[in-house]
Order: sequence, then structure tokens, then C-alpha cells
Amino acid sequence: MKRNIHLLVIDPQNDFCDLPVSHLPTNPVDARPQAPALPVPGAHADMLRLADLIARGAAGLSGISVTLDSHHRLDIAHPTFWQNADGGAVDPFTQIAAADVRGGRYLPRNPTAMARVLTYLDALEAAGRYRLMVWPVHCEIGSWGQAVHADLRAAYNYWEDAQLGIVNKIGKGSNPWTEHYSAVMAEVPDADDPDTQLNRPLIDLLKQADRIYIAGEAGSHCVKATTEHLADNFAQGDLGKLVLLTDCISPVTGFEAQYDAFLRDMKARGLQTATSVDALAELSANS
Repeated sequence: MKRNIHLLVIDPQNDFCDLPVSHLPTNPVDARPQAPALPVPGAHADMLRLADLIARGAAGLSGISVTLDSHHRLDIAHPTFWQNADGGAVDPFTQIAAADVRGGRYLPRNPTAMARVLTYLDALEAAGRYRLMVWPVHCEIGSWGQAVHADLRAAYNYWEDAQLGIVNKIGKGSNPWTEHYSAVMAEVPDADDPDTQLNRPLIDLLKQADRIYIAGEAGSHCVKATTEHLADNFAQGDLGKLVLLTDCISPVTGFEAQYDAFLRDMKARGLQTATSVDALAELSANS
């Protein structure tokens, strides 16, 4: 009997990929090559391996879900939101704590946002998972950077045509008041925005599978957060269904230790790891 094998691909988008020149189109506005906003070293090679896995193992795949980071330009985790005490710009990769804001070191450019910002930062820090990170503007809705890596998209389009399937697309991050690394829920869910709250349909879809292969970018952040939330919402006996494809995942530079700790923690909880070569053998046997 054919098994239900599902592939979950986290944020396989241009802005996260260290793309070669061959994959960089020209911006028609200024005639310069487009450049990824937040390239993860190794991500392009990850996507090529993943595309090859989908193309060669298509018949064995029952379903594919793809998450899409989707932000507005003005976002609490972008430099456009913030200024320093002198009114100057806040550089990307700056961490901001509630104490920094209360002390005036960093401030929202819109002073009317102060109360909401402090409420958010207090809740974020109480959760203990992350401090607010100011990232470069990335995955702006409608931009080239938000689009899926071309080779991966071609591969899953092939799967859709061959299997008469539809790749499940899951947007996340469009609420500008909360960070949304995980496809399962935002770091601080907004009570007035269902899209930031627990994504029960995604959890229920994945629970139906016999195996869920997880890949994408970045292993230190969005893959990590999504997998942790899935593990929290799966029964202990089902955690072995979740398999991280370690040669199709890479961490953000400087966060390698967090990624390694994540892998150790997930394996200790009962999740599995594999390579795309391992997965292809299983998919071939399932076709």
C-alpha cells in the first residue's frame, strides 16, 4: 500500500538564497542585478538538492506544502520601523529589548506605536524564545525576493502536472506587529488576527501523513521555529514521523550554534534526520 509522504518546505524564497549571478534578474527600475536581502550560505545548493529530490521522487510524494515569508516594508522587525536616540537609522542585525526602548536607546519612528511596541516586547521576552531582531527588509509582499527559488518552483510545478496535485502555499508574516518565524503560529499571536494564531489546518493536514520531510531556510530560525511548534502539537508517539532533511537546510551566519542545538533537541525528542539521498530511496520505493 502506498504511504502518505508529505514534503514541508519552509521559506524557499529568493531573499534567503545565496544565488549565483545566473539566477539574478535585472531590476528594470535601476538596471542593476537584483540581490537577495538575507542570503543564507548554502541555501542555493539546498534548493538544488531539494528540487532534484522532488523531480526524481515525484511519484512517491503524496503532498507538498510550501511556507512563504510575507512582509510589509514597514514591519516591527525591519529597520524602517525604528530609529535610535538621535533619530538616526537602526542597522540590520540589531537586537532590541524592551529595556532598550524604555531607556530611549531605540524608539519606534511613529511615537504613537510606543505602547503597543512595549506590550509586544514584554510578551516576546516573557516567552523566552527570541529577542526582537531587526532584519534587512526582506520578502516584501509582491517582490522578486518573496518569490520561490526558480529551480524549486520548476520542480514542484512538475510534480503538480504529473500528479495532478496542488502545492499547499502557507503565507506568514503579513502582520507588521509580531515576528512570525514559524508557519504554525506567530511568536506573539495577535488576538485580533487569526493568521497569527495556531494554524490548526496545517497541523491536521500533516498529522494525516505517514512521513513528513522538512526542509528549507533557515535552520536557525524559520525551520527551527516551525518544527518546534509542530513537535509541541504532535503526540509523542507521532514525533518520529517528522524528518529533517539536513542537506536541504542551512542556518543564518552567526547562528550555527543555535541550529546545532535545535537538531540535538529535536533528535532527543524523537524526531528523525535524513539526507535527500535517504528520502529519494524511500520515495522511489513508494512510487
